Amino acid sequence: MPAINVTLKSGASKEELEKAKSQVQEQGGKVTHEFSLINGFTAEFPEDSVHSLATNDHITVENDGVMKTQ
Repeated sequence: MPAINVTLKSGASKEELEKAKSQVQEQGGKVTHEFSLINGFTAEFPEDSVHSLATNDHITVENDGVMKTQ
């Protein structure tokens, strides 16, 4: 399943992050990891599912991927 990272934007309340988690579940996704150093989480959605998290002005949504250092 494709994964996304969701993080809370600066100045937004933690309540907005909880709303985003609920939205993930309502749209058929699953929260798979919660971050400890930043306010955010990773979620997975079925491949044939469309999510609308990116329309939320209080969070940032990015595709999950591998980070490498050079």
